[in-house]
This record gives sequence, structure tokens and C-alpha cells, in this order.
Amino acid sequence: MLHCARPLSRLLALAGLVALTACGGGGGDDHAAPTPTPTPVLPPAASVAVPVEVPSGLDTAPFNSARSVIVPPGFGLRVIARVPSARFMAEAPNGDLLVSRPGNGTIVRVVPGNGGTTTNVFATGLSEGHDLVFHTVGATDYLYIGETDRISRAEYMEGDVTLRPRTTVVGGLPDSSLPELAGSYGHALKNIAFSGGTMFISIASATNADPSDILANPKRGAIYTTPDIGGTLTLYAQGLRNAEGLAIHPVTGELWAAVNHRDNIRYPLKDGRFPYKALDPAYYNDNPPEPFTRVRDGGNYGWPYCNPSFEAGPDLPAYLPDVDNNEDETVLSCSTIDRISKALPAHSAPLGLSFWTGSAVPALWRNGAVIGLHGCWNCTQPRGYKVVYLPLRPDNGFADPQDLVTGFLSDPADNTSRWGRPVDVIPNRNGNLYISDDYAGAIYELYRK
Repeated sequence: MLHCARPLSRLLALAGLVALTACGGGGGDDHAAPTPTPTPVLPPAASVAVPVEVPSGLDTAPFNSARSVIVPPGFGLRVIARVPSARFMAEAPNGDLLVSRPGNGTIVRVVPGNGGTTTNVFATGLSEGHDLVFHTVGATDYLYIGETDRISRAEYMEGDVTLRPRTTVVGGLPDSSLPELAGSYGHALKNIAFSGGTMFISIASATNADPSDILANPKRGAIYTTPDIGGTLTLYAQGLRNAEGLAIHPVTGELWAAVNHRDNIRYPLKDGRFPYKALDPAYYNDNPPEPFTRVRDGGNYGWPYCNPSFEAGPDLPAYLPDVDNNEDETVLSCSTIDRISKALPAHSAPLGLSFWTGSAVPALWRNGAVIGLHGCWNCTQPRGYKVVYLPLRPDNGFADPQDLVTGFLSDPADNTSRWGRPVDVIPNRNGNLYISDDYAGAIYELYRK
């Protein structure tokens, strides 16, 4: 944990960037030195190899060969359905599971059961429907769908096997049809979350790290709010390149996000460790870290002008200027913006974020954060390819991530040995976790034996 009285790492000290770590500054209480808090009682991390349980009929590749994963003691992992290109999930009030497939504009309904799982196509014709969230307005249950150019919703009645007619709640969201983007939008999929009658919408960047995103109207790399029945978009926070995971903290009610940060970062210091502005894998493999953070109203989290640095540790990491866009901090002073709450491994690609809530969840695990780390596509050493768990601390922050499910790489040192890539992670009514995998085309249940 970073304290103002404690010197920074040798890297920052050599750079003379003490100002970047000064306490205080603008942008809210994220800048204050964190007060030490009691360490929570930690549940066991993944340490036991177990076979992936695959029912007959679901054992096509990659499960035509025996697969195993590492999980905490007392847990198992079973395949409950095969859904090609499975992405985000939502459990319906009756226990049915809906799974998005953005690539072909469909949603698949999965009905788990002791006698076997059944599936059917629940919806078609979506514009890359991605995030799925059940939300009640008045006395009516709705399924909200994050599509590339809009947020739509349809009334849901228990036992529905197909999607009812949907209406647009928020339209005109930026997508690849924007003339300025010439048909290319790198992160067009939309994610949503609800707090009471407020809907949060993540509008991600079209680029890796181009200021054109944050200068656009509406800003990209930002989160907006609107009433859950629709209305005008209001900017809530910016500087969040691609916030795929949005969830409401189970105790504080605040918005938290898991964010994909930039790639191919150049070395920002003139200290001789690397050549200034060098594109060196020894640096960019671990920088910048992926944010897991509380998101406040009016917050600015730096992208594309300032990048968190993992050098000072995972809690409230200091920022360094992005030398491509903010050399010598000529555009934005990195000491004046909001620190991210927790640094996740760089390029691990956090996607689905949930809080493990519910009375069926054992107290030791309850209310912790679970995140699917999809895995790095361009690192010289693998990052991600696992599900992590962050225990809730007594101050309602989170302890460091610990492995919950690993083993999706046959060779832990080789990206190309992957047989699975976790995407979304959500708790189910039994207190277990569903995990989607778009590479294996599978839905797993992590369950307590």
C-alpha cells in the first residue's frame, strides 16, 4: 500500500517524479494516502488440480482431450453447456441462463438441470448484442441489452424461451458508422450496469491510445449515466479506455469497473533504465496495469494522457505521463487526476466483473470481486488466462487478486498453448459461479463439492 511518507521505487526516485505521488491534489479523495486497514481473512487460493468435468455429448474439442484446471480446495469445475463464442451472461429470475454471442447477433438460452442441460436460440438480429442485465422498473422485469449503437430492452416473463419485442432505451451510440472512424471501431461493444433508477453505460475507445477518442462528442473511453427508462446521456467519468466490467459494490453502492488499458506503451522516463520512448517488451509486458477501480462522478482516470505505473505497487498506483500523447505533461498534469483503486496485471484483459453476493455464498467468499482475465494477445510472456478473486477488505476496498481458476494454458509460459479464455463470471442462485469461455465455446460452473 502506498503512503506519502514512504519513498517510491527506485525507478520513480531516479526520475525525480516525487510530485506524481504527492498526497492530495484534485479529483477527489482517490489522491489521499490510504489509511492502513486490517487484513481480511483470506479464503484459500487456487492450489488443487482437478479434471474439467464434461458430460457426454459436450466433449468435442477442446474437451476431446482430458483437461484440468487449478481451483481452491473443495471446488470443482464442470461444463454445463457448449455455446460457441460465448461472452456475457445473465441469470433470469427463474434460473435460466442467457448468454450473448455478439459476433452473430444472437443470445442463447441455457437451462441447467440434473437431467442434462438444454439450449435454444433466445434472440437473433441484434447489433452485436454484448452485455445482458435483468433490471426491474416498477413491477416489470426487463432484459436490457448493450448493442453497439444502442441500449435496448424487452419485457421478460418467467419461462420465456424467446425474446419479446424490444424497444430502444438509448439510441445513437457511437459505432463504426461514424464518418471519422471510417468503419473501424476497436471496442464497439457496450456494457451497462444499474443502481436504482440510474443506468451506467460504458462507451469504450475506438483506438489503442488516440486523443481523438476523448475529444469526440460523446467522449469515448468514458462512462455515462441516463435514467433506466431512457433519456439524455450525462458524462459520469472519463479516462477509462475500455471498461468492459461494470458492477455495483454490494456494500457501498458505488460503481466499480474493470478496464482494458492501452498496449505498446513507450518508456516514459529519462533515467537510463531503458532508452527514452523505447518500445521494449521488458517494460510494456508489465505496463500499464489494468485498472480495477471505484468510479466516482466527475472522475478522470487518465487515459490516454497518463498511465498508472505498477512500480509502486497495486494500491492507488502513481501515474506517469504518456509520452505519445502527453510528453512532459503539456496536456494534463498526472498528479491532479484520480488514482485507480487496484492495479491488475498489465494486458491480462479483464472482461466480466461481478461481486460474489447472495445468501448461498459462504461467508468467507461473500461480497468479494470475481473477474475474468481473458489473456494477453501480444505479450512475450502470458498474462491473464484465468479467473481471479479479490477479497473484500474491512474498509470496503479489496485485497490483492488471488487465483480462483487457472490452467487454461497447457504450457503456462506459452500463449499459443491456450485451450480456453475466460470472459464473464457471474454468481448463480446456488452460490456458485458461472464462467463463460469464448475460445472453448463453453459455459462452466465453478461449484463447491
